[in-house]
Amino acid sequence: MKTKLLLSILLFVTLKIAAQQDAQYTQYMYNTININPAYAGSRGVLSIFGLYRTQWVGLDGAPETSSFSINTPINNSNLGVGLSLVNDKIGPTNENNISADISYTVQTSADFKLSFGIKGTANIFNLDINKLNPADQGDPQFQDLDNKFSPNVGAGVYWHSEKAYIGLSVPNFIETNRYDDNDIAIYKEKINYYLMGGYVFNLDKYQYYKFKPAVLAKMVEGAPLQVDISANFMFVDRFTVGLAYRWSASLSAMVGFQITDGLYLGYGYDRETTHLNNYNSGSHEIFLRYEFFKNNGRMTTPRFF
Repeated sequence: MKTKLLLSILLFVTLKIAAQQDAQYTQYMYNTININPAYAGSRGVLSIFGLYRTQWVGLDGAPETSSFSINTPINNSNLGVGLSLVNDKIGPTNENNISADISYTVQTSADFKLSFGIKGTANIFNLDINKLNPADQGDPQFQDLDNKFSPNVGAGVYWHSEKAYIGLSVPNFIETNRYDDNDIAIYKEKINYYLMGGYVFNLDKYQYYKFKPAVLAKMVEGAPLQVDISANFMFVDRFTVGLAYRWSASLSAMVGFQITDGLYLGYGYDRETTHLNNYNSGSHEIFLRYEFFKNNGRMTTPRFF
């Protein structure tokens, strides 16, 4: 059992280093601010978002992510601000990111706006070597790390209307060695590049039924290009159902419900399409979003993203 635990944890640490890096989300279209600071304030209301994701259920040391964010436009200005907290656990590591975002928006046409954003992040990294069960507890390459702090900065652009969006972002410009010894980087945070886009099609003249394809591409040095493709349908501005495919990785199902004008609940389930599927029962992701409207009003047309 200990051998399996050790192998699993080392596997996940390797994946964290070489592939995943930033926490990944199936329902990225609702959690854009975590990867693109230009999204801050773009919904035009005060928006509060909370998400929990447990990945590869049944495997010891599998990734577990909790995320919370709040963002809002600033009245009578072109500015938006946001704050986000992300806790990412994987194997023996526990990582917290606290980010502040600010955006500036300009009107580029009657329908489209272009937003520019800057992100400042404080990373707090912890490593518990007791979960590694090393054969030699005195090995200097395996030492506990408690609350190791490192700062970072990022930026993004976000071109959007009520029906379409395109975003390009780099959440972290600074490459950081989270854990190193004798000049050997055991865990190095690399630069992640994101490109995303989506469009909302009205399927009937009354706009009761809508269809939104979306794509998110992520590139990081030393790992294959990751592409997420999704297709969501919205019915009478209340119920959403969709499918997503992460290229050469997983297939996902998503559902969402607009409980009240301000409260939205979403759930996603992933199933691996790789051999890893034989060793876990899938990944689960659930989120809540609550938005405050002025004068007890609401959006004339609920935003699909």
